[in-house]
Amino acid sequence: MGSSPQGTPIPGARKPPRKQGRLLYERRVSLFALLVALPGLLVGSVFTWLQPWTLESKLALILTVLFVWWLLAMALQEQTTRPLQTLANVISALREEDYSFRARGAAIDDALGELSLEVNALADLLADQRIRAIEAAALLRRVVEEIEVPLFTFDPDQILRLVNSAGERLLQQPSVRLLGRTAREIGLAGCMHAESETVVPLPFQGPNARWLVRRSSFRQKGVPHTLIVLSDVSRALREEERGAWQRLIRVLGHELNNSLTPIKSIAGTLRAQMSNGALDSDQREDFERGLSIIESRAYSLNRFLQAYRQLAQMPSPIIRKVQLGPIVQRVAALEATMPVRVVPSPPTELMVDPDQIEQMLINLMRNAVEAAIEPQHSAPAPPTIATSPVTTREPRVVVRWELTEKDLVLTIEDNGPGLSNPANVFVPFYTTKPSGSGIGLVLSRQIAEAHGGSIELLNRTDQQGCQARVVLPRAQPLIQ
Repeated sequence: MGSSPQGTPIPGARKPPRKQGRLLYERRVSLFALLVALPGLLVGSVFTWLQPWTLESKLALILTVLFVWWLLAMALQEQTTRPLQTLANVISALREEDYSFRARGAAIDDALGELSLEVNALADLLADQRIRAIEAAALLRRVVEEIEVPLFTFDPDQILRLVNSAGERLLQQPSVRLLGRTAREIGLAGCMHAESETVVPLPFQGPNARWLVRRSSFRQKGVPHTLIVLSDVSRALREEERGAWQRLIRVLGHELNNSLTPIKSIAGTLRAQMSNGALDSDQREDFERGLSIIESRAYSLNRFLQAYRQLAQMPSPIIRKVQLGPIVQRVAALEATMPVRVVPSPPTELMVDPDQIEQMLINLMRNAVEAAIEPQHSAPAPPTIATSPVTTREPRVVVRWELTEKDLVLTIEDNGPGLSNPANVFVPFYTTKPSGSGIGLVLSRQIAEAHGGSIELLNRTDQQGCQARVVLPRAQPLIQ
């Protein structure tokens, strides 16, 4: 074991094996110190012995000289080896990452002092670098914890070794329960095999959620690890999809309007000419029937087109403070087909556009009512209704809401057959209703997202039916 500058052992210090038959450095210094003074000692002893003194005096003087000789040799050894031992212990402490030791006797214009100065400077440099490394690691941990992007690291056996707060929220489990589990056990096996910068579906936040996977590799203590970073691109993809539909609708609307306008004009002109009486009764009847069909279909097509153009012309919300309860009660009272039960919930104020929120609730409650009263063996079923038969039941729709730290969560539940095709419920123009347009749910989600919220449709787990879950921020959202 090595010694500290004060001579105490340093834990963890290791000494290389000594070569057999080789004297220690300290003993060699002592031996050479003794040998240096040996000639003078022999000459002095001879002269002392030749003096006409008594034998006792001669022996006493010679022993005294030998003792002083030995003391001087030990002092020379101490002055030679002690500074070297101190430097060795300082360097050993540096190797053990203990930067509190410093070499003594550091001075300029002294060979050993300059060595001590360099060792102390090295210790100061390493201590400063260690502090910087600790601060950088602490900053990195802080940044990893604060970023809103889920981050995971896995070892070569695909065992989770690090997860940040966003990853905990995504998996809805604390890190103490996640660390040490495999990627398959926590539902991230697909990310380990997917190519980097690809979009994959994950069983988090609903069936329509899409996540961009960024994967890279790094080494920790020489062992390769995998870094997985996830980005929720569901809303961005929906925005891109909605933009594509809006562009398509604008093109179709332009072309259809160009065709409908002259059709309506020609139909009116022909009807005016027919009133002049140039046609017999049979021709007039056929002529009038044909014109009625042209006008009716032109009107229906124009109304149909105007409904679709809502997707491309959705206005920005006009935000003001409103009470949620009266809006929900008013919308529930509009349903004449069956009563909608509103569960007493906490009084809540929101910064929203009340007209758009009311339209969103009308669409969602109407879907829930239609699902609840759907006949048992109807076919085809609407997008929020499953095609499997159900047992006899009393139609029921329940609306409730609750408050979290940052959001309002409003739930509309029905006891219908549930969702038969959850992946398509938010696809524009998709519907299996005979009179449906396929834009109600799309418009509702567009309204929620314009307010900084979201809508999710799920099959109920407690019983048969569907649940529409609307999340809106309690604070005023930032409207672009």
